[in-house]
Amino acid sequence: MSTFLSIWSSVWPYLLAIFLFGVIVGIHEFGHFFFAKLFKVKVNEFALGMGPKLFSKKKGDTVYSVRLLPIGGFVSMEGEDEDSDDAHAFNKKPAWQRFIIIAAGAILNLILGLVVVSICLSSSELVGTRTVVRFDENATSQASGLQVDDEILKINDTPVYSFRGIPFNLVRDRDNKIDMVVRRNGEKVELKDVEFQQFEFEGRQYISQDFKILGEEPNFSNVLKNSFLESASIVQMVRLSLVDLVTGKYGMKDVSGPIGTISAIAESTAEPESFKDKILTALNFLSIITINVGVFNLLPFPALDGGRLFFLLIEMIRRKPIPAEKEGKIHTVGLVLLLGFMAVVTISDIIKQFR
Repeated sequence: MSTFLSIWSSVWPYLLAIFLFGVIVGIHEFGHFFFAKLFKVKVNEFALGMGPKLFSKKKGDTVYSVRLLPIGGFVSMEGEDEDSDDAHAFNKKPAWQRFIIIAAGAILNLILGLVVVSICLSSSELVGTRTVVRFDENATSQASGLQVDDEILKINDTPVYSFRGIPFNLVRDRDNKIDMVVRRNGEKVELKDVEFQQFEFEGRQYISQDFKILGEEPNFSNVLKNSFLESASIVQMVRLSLVDLVTGKYGMKDVSGPIGTISAIAESTAEPESFKDKILTALNFLSIITINVGVFNLLPFPALDGGRLFFLLIEMIRRKPIPAEKEGKIHTVGLVLLLGFMAVVTISDIIKQFR
């Protein structure tokens, strides 16, 4: 019995991580599926997972399947990537309906993130604010201008929507000269060259936050308000992280795919803490990842939902579709690039597991 419990304690965090990853994929694909059915588009297959089928069942025109690899999913619609004469084909529907069907997956990911953030906040002991409540001993930021009761509004010209945005934007700085905008005694005050101590991690220097922010007891008002503000902070984190990746501030070793994500969730929930804390940690990961997936899928890159939405916008403006063959070739190139990128990230994730 003790052996079983020992094995279970090691395995369950990974099962939980896979389940949460499945929820993120499932809610995304359900968004496409729900609106396709609503607009009477013929759906050939609704699949959770990728690779070989584990089992499937056909109901009406649609095959519902679960596949071997829990790293994605898809909704295959008639006339989605080719011309079809079927009256219920995707390509026969008005552009506005196709736009909603394509956008629905990412939108549901963002809504899921908002809901999960609200659950985490309402279950927390305190809801964070942007207001400085106290400083560490010998805090250099206090010595260079920051004060107790300052509400941090901007860091290096980047808006701070919630407490989550404070450490993220401090970590992004490289010269340890932080410009801030704070609200002090009801007025906006600009602070120049606020200094912090630094620490080294994996060969890089990072700023050490030397102050604590005010926490409030959760209530309906502040949970509702901060659910939107924290979700906005996560969207900002995703956007700026992509910018930093493209501009070379971060490298491939800082990027994680499904394997790295599942491993990170499993490791965090395996830490010795209460069961409630483990669940809240997992839900916090869920909110970050599902919003990440939603934002990433809305990027106007071929093969992503955002790329398809871009072509639909062009169609709406031109009032005639781009030839399916030409659009299909562009999406194919984009898909090849994405699969290549995912392959590199997956290999990187695997290498990290053995370090």
